[in-house]
Amino acid sequence: MEYIFDTHAHYDDEDFDADRYELLDSMKEHGVGTIVNIGASMRSCKTTLALAEKYPFVYGALGVHPSDCGMMTEEDIQWIKANAANEKIVAIGEIGLDYYWDNVERDVQKKWFVRQLEIAKEIGLPVIIHSRDAAQDTLEIMKSEHKDTTGGVIHCFSYGVEMAREYLNMDYFIGVGGVLTFKNGKKLKEVVEYAPMDKLVLETDCPYLAPVPYRGKRNSSLYLTHVVEEMAAIKGMSVEDVIRVTAENAKRLYRLV
Repeated sequence: MEYIFDTHAHYDDEDFDADRYELLDSMKEHGVGTIVNIGASMRSCKTTLALAEKYPFVYGALGVHPSDCGMMTEEDIQWIKANAANEKIVAIGEIGLDYYWDNVERDVQKKWFVRQLEIAKEIGLPVIIHSRDAAQDTLEIMKSEHKDTTGGVIHCFSYGVEMAREYLNMDYFIGVGGVLTFKNGKKLKEVVEYAPMDKLVLETDCPYLAPVPYRGKRNSSLYLTHVVEEMAAIKGMSVEDVIRVTAENAKRLYRLV
């Protein structure tokens, strides 16, 4: 049996407080084999580390999301760098720019984005990039600071084929989740159709972005089957092959091979 690999989840989020452990304990029997839990704040970096140490099939990424970086310090950077040496930590992220919420000054977002890219280079881990309504600035920073270095994934890809081409040419993976099933997910469907299959990975971003028919509800890795079915239809592949290939891609992305 092929198992789904969820490359981007937030099981330490308070939305899972009532049933977190029961849910995680049920993953294998529902076809989910591996999950990477993603840090987005200093607090969630610590809870991510604890989850990764508790479950053999859960790995972690450490980083601070652009919307949470306003109070970051160099001491935080050193903590991330030191704890990223843990064998269960497989990436630096999620890091990047968010001009949609725009609740942290853009220069501050850029400063800590670049600083966290530097950590990834120093310790040799891939990066998980968050970019929302900030296409050009993200690409410019990635090209100047991270081209031909440790690689990584553009999480929750929300731009068009032209931007996808730029990142694919730089050898990054494209993260695909519930938006692929949305009626208004046309851009992402076009990107999935365009991108080579060996550069696509599955992600939930749970508890957010649940696929149809669960749109608007709490998301979980159990719902990734709906994303798999949509990707299989777009790519003209079997469901089993999509699960197998995306899991192989995820293992390459996070160097778990």
